[in-house]
Amino acid sequence: MTPSSQQIALQATGLTKDFRGFRAVDNVDLTVVAGGVHALVGPNGAGKTTLFNLLSGFLTPTAGTITVRGEDVTGLQPEQIAHKGVARSFQITSLFENLKPREHVELALQSRTSLGRRFWRSEKIMRQFRPRADELLAEVGLSHLAEKPAGELAYGQKRALEMALVLALDPAIMLLDEPTAGMGIEDVTRTIELVKRIAVGRTVVFVDHNMHVVGSLADRVTVLQQGKVLAEGSYEEVRRDPRVITAYLGEASHA
Repeated sequence: MTPSSQQIALQATGLTKDFRGFRAVDNVDLTVVAGGVHALVGPNGAGKTTLFNLLSGFLTPTAGTITVRGEDVTGLQPEQIAHKGVARSFQITSLFENLKPREHVELALQSRTSLGRRFWRSEKIMRQFRPRADELLAEVGLSHLAEKPAGELAYGQKRALEMALVLALDPAIMLLDEPTAGMGIEDVTRTIELVKRIAVGRTVVFVDHNMHVVGSLADRVTVLQQGKVLAEGSYEEVRRDPRVITAYLGEASHA
């Protein structure tokens, strides 16, 4: 059944991106249903990161359109798309090593207010954001580390802090770029449970190479190959698709 416009949170139509003659994303159609968890997967070089950058405004499409809850956002800057309720995490952590987790989240909360462009801030002004910052740290399991410098956090804890920074923007749509990349088994398990919790009442789109993560989280999966949509469906449907099997086996055989 085709979802109605009210049910669509994020949609790309004919999305294309060329880089000096190389087509990284080729006429991609993508429909993300509101309230769902949608995974983007594919072999290395399939165009996943480029597609993510297009959806979040970090790249401008060569052709095609992007809509957020029915509103055309094609060509808008990342901060403009963020104001439409879309927040994104990145594969590579980018925290301030000397700032504490609570301070990170307070700054993220400040950015949503009229104080967001004021680089000087008094402790009294920032204190107003503390209760919400503590709530978000509790949500991602970092309450006990609120006063520890970010540089001293374990890798999985840094990724959890970045999730709190995304949540501080109070997004309706979350774009998570490889949320479990580089993690050990225990951290992967914790991150799966964290994403399940924060996905309640939100729409989540994520990229991940770990098929266990995809199978544990995704309602729907889009498989990309060479910039095109190769297959789409539930996790069970795509994992049994002969085209998907060939794409991944082909990657392995040339590794």
